[in-house]
Amino acid sequence: MKLTDNEKRDIVKYLEAEKPLPEKYRFLLFDDDREVELLWNGKTNEVTNVVLPFQVIEQIDEPRSDAKFGNQNSLFDTSGRQITGWTNKLIWGDNKLILSSLKNGPLRKEIEAQGGLKLIYIDPPFDVGADFSMDIKIGDGEDEENFTKKPSVIEEIAYRDTWGKGADSFIAMIYERLKLMHDLLAEDGSIYVHCDWRVSAYMKLALDEVFGKDNFRREIIWNRDEPFGFKASSNNYAHTHDSILYYSKTPDFIFNKLYNNYSDKYLSAKFTYDDNDGNGKYRIRELGNKKTKQYLKDSPGVPVASVITIKGVNSMAVERADYPTQKPEELIEKIIKASSNDSDLVADFFCGSGTTLAVAEKLGRKWIGSDLGKFGIHTTRKRMIGVQRELKNEGKNFRACEILNVGRYERENFLATNDDLRAEEKAKQAERKEKEFIKLILSAYKAEPIGSFVNVIGKKRDRLVAVGPINTPVSSKFVQDIVKECKEKGITKVDVLGFDYEMGLDFTEYKGEGIDIAFRIIPREVFDRKAVEKGQVKFYDVAFIEAKPLVKGRGSDKEITIQLTDFSVFYNQDDSGEIAEALRPGGSKVVVENGQVVKVSKGKDGTMNLPEVLTKKWSDWIDYWAVDFDFSSRKEIIKVMEEAQEKEVWTGDYIFDNEWQSFRTKKNRNLDLVTSPKVAIKGNYKIAIKVVDIFGNDTTQVIEVKI
Repeated sequence: MKLTDNEKRDIVKYLEAEKPLPEKYRFLLFDDDREVELLWNGKTNEVTNVVLPFQVIEQIDEPRSDAKFGNQNSLFDTSGRQITGWTNKLIWGDNKLILSSLKNGPLRKEIEAQGGLKLIYIDPPFDVGADFSMDIKIGDGEDEENFTKKPSVIEEIAYRDTWGKGADSFIAMIYERLKLMHDLLAEDGSIYVHCDWRVSAYMKLALDEVFGKDNFRREIIWNRDEPFGFKASSNNYAHTHDSILYYSKTPDFIFNKLYNNYSDKYLSAKFTYDDNDGNGKYRIRELGNKKTKQYLKDSPGVPVASVITIKGVNSMAVERADYPTQKPEELIEKIIKASSNDSDLVADFFCGSGTTLAVAEKLGRKWIGSDLGKFGIHTTRKRMIGVQRELKNEGKNFRACEILNVGRYERENFLATNDDLRAEEKAKQAERKEKEFIKLILSAYKAEPIGSFVNVIGKKRDRLVAVGPINTPVSSKFVQDIVKECKEKGITKVDVLGFDYEMGLDFTEYKGEGIDIAFRIIPREVFDRKAVEKGQVKFYDVAFIEAKPLVKGRGSDKEITIQLTDFSVFYNQDDSGEIAEALRPGGSKVVVENGQVVKVSKGKDGTMNLPEVLTKKWSDWIDYWAVDFDFSSRKEIIKVMEEAQEKEVWTGDYIFDNEWQSFRTKKNRNLDLVTSPKVAIKGNYKIAIKVVDIFGNDTTQVIEVKI
């Protein structure tokens, strides 16, 4: 390092003034052989290494049957189950935590046992002006209406963090995730990153830095073959393409050359047919002075080039999921075929509506998918069940899949203490974090803390507030303790807040106790302080499910069906008064208010029409429901690392086994409210009914049945 005296004096002056050094000193002070480097505010090479256990929410082994199912030996139908081998994984949550837990946790061994992760395709949120609202259908037949579902607060927060500081925050978000993906990818694996003109330059430099510029393979242009959102009056070229940046991890990577069929025009111009030849169409090829015949049956076609022309997903297409960022299956199919082989493991960590996973399943690949949005996960779940049904009807194999999240363990991580502290200091830290947690929940709920109670910790107007534990469901005992304390102290109104509620908890049990008790869900957004400060966090009431078992038959020849008889929710997404004022004469809009979906409209003369309630039936709120006929048969076992040793632990919960399901699709709006019959044998059973509403939120009720 050679610095002049003037340069040394300048450096001292900058340091004393606590000012950043000019860029030139970075190269004078530190050796760095990189020709080009991407810099942004707050750049760091540190990558999260948190390991959270994955909680299995649901297992889907086989799509529903309309016929009677089960067998005489067991109430549990094992047909189609994958007892050994890989189970596909759909994971809900922040993909940074998911990637870190996959990379550093016990599931890494399972991934490597399958040959490693061979292909990653991601389509991150690159559109700074994107609107992640989406249209949702209500009802069926002639009564069908659309209304706009706003993005959840957690999605808005993620979007804000991605673009809050412009390009800086986007690059910081994607850079850390790319580093985690690079480590997780197999040595012969590849990554495809979908982007457009807004971020492609930044993305290229970030990928060069993480994967190495020598491992850049190609920039693929997806040409949509039609002006996309282009106005004839716009003073610019029509925008018709996106870029897909393709990198391998090492120079030794999987690539299968793909071919397109010859066009009819090319075939008629180049190939001829000789009746005397007997080998079909051929063309004459000249090699030097020699002429040879190339037969069409022996020709693979035209090599797929780096410019791929495929139209966007048509509004009437079977594959269309009405998801804002959905890409055509044909495009993803080319990528998966080119960079993976049969039974290879592929992943998409921004899976959206599940296109990558659907194509992977159809092509016989194993898969992992994740998304932050609960509605995206629900859309993908329905889509994958649809693919399972399609493959089963065609007599083709399909894999079981399970839905996981890190939600509970993400919350536990919030209360984690420093293991290096002494026991006394560790206890103090745990107590302090517990108080911070309570303060955060009450602040988000707009309640004030109070003392002198055991279970009640806050007050909101004329109602008292109790908060359930951070890492376990609200139990019936916890509720009983609250009711007992309320009775002793003459409290008549109380709100119970919980992240989860014990399955089988009877919310109607306490109605006759003389206490007005409301049960509400604590959303994940409470851990985002900015969302709390801005008042963006919305708590919503626990939905109510009513179902009854129907048992038929005599002796050992019995069967059971479940009938869904009621479902109620209480949501608020809009203020109908504000929306009505903003309407133009003759205009209308569908809103969600006080647990109803309502259409507000104005006449052409500007007078308000009477609101029209669109959720005419309780079933209009239901998008999907499923049944596990023997809920307590599968314990939820998680793998944890303790003192560098892998250990299996029962969480105390059970896995919901999706044995029968009915859901609405874009093409079929009908919903069955009675299950197919299942063969039943003598015994006591806990039957779980899961309902997912039109917002993507799920509620589960457990009923006990004696046969």
